[in-house]
Amino acid sequence: MKIKPLTKEQLIISIDRLTRFKEPEIKYLRVFKDIILNNLIEPKFKKSDLDDMEYEKLTNLAQEVINNSLNDKFEDGLINQRLFDYENSVFKLDENTQKLLKNKINYKAIIKLLPEDIPLNLKFLKALNDTNPIKKREKEAFCFPVEKIILCEGITEETLLPEFAKLCGYDFNKHGIYIVSAGGKNQVVKYFYNFAECLKIPIFVLLDKDAQENFNEIKPKLRKFDQIHILKSGEFEDLLPELLIIKTLKYETENISLSSIDGLRESSSKVEFLEEFFKHRGLHDFKKAEFAQAVKKNITCAEDISDEIRDIIKEIKGTKVPF
Repeated sequence: MKIKPLTKEQLIISIDRLTRFKEPEIKYLRVFKDIILNNLIEPKFKKSDLDDMEYEKLTNLAQEVINNSLNDKFEDGLINQRLFDYENSVFKLDENTQKLLKNKINYKAIIKLLPEDIPLNLKFLKALNDTNPIKKREKEAFCFPVEKIILCEGITEETLLPEFAKLCGYDFNKHGIYIVSAGGKNQVVKYFYNFAECLKIPIFVLLDKDAQENFNEIKPKLRKFDQIHILKSGEFEDLLPELLIIKTLKYETENISLSSIDGLRESSSKVEFLEEFFKHRGLHDFKKAEFAQAVKKNITCAEDISDEIRDIIKEIKGTKVPF
């Protein structure tokens, strides 16, 4: 075998992609095929060859390229076994996919290459070399191993729910709660169908008030430990306390007068109010993602959390794990 060694950066990128929260078959095939196509010089394979190749052979080729790019010898398979056990605890994996996970990638050598500032999944990888990864997750709050999924419509929920939860004494990252923003209520249905088929862990679905039809599509496929919450009013932004919105607007805009926001309380939609507010103040267009980040900076006390947001967090906390 003749290879072009993976650089340190390529090794880190590859392992990052292998340890993200994603269906194992999809991520392992993509990473392994990329490595073989780009770094295996002899024997040389085309993409069509790899598409037809048995998973065990594909795994052996990829791990050889990875390990030969490292200076250290493979010592033991502790991390490999723990990754295998973790993926099998979260996903329903067939025998063929498990062959991708039964590899001898030298994770211990790769861990030595990791810098301090790394994604949460790579912090989890490092923790797998410790005696108790769960306790380390609770201490360092790196989310993995994932135990529950929150499936929501948009970026506002994804950005703010973890912050509200922390203020309620429940850190999502310390308890393995992973949030997926689908990008709309119709996408939530598609995501849920896929997750319900491939996941073993609970899914908590959060929908806007106008998503009753989507709720009806999801309900028949709910498993006994899944849960849906439909907002009592409008969108997630409508759950934000008025004082929190005012505080955020003051923070974001200088010399704002209270009279500018008199219509907030009477408005039936806080998103519509904010769109008009930004428009008439001569500011940039209202963007949910940017506003959510601004709100995040201003969540400081118990009064910043509405009753329904507290209820949602209690429901998330109470979703049972099936093992």
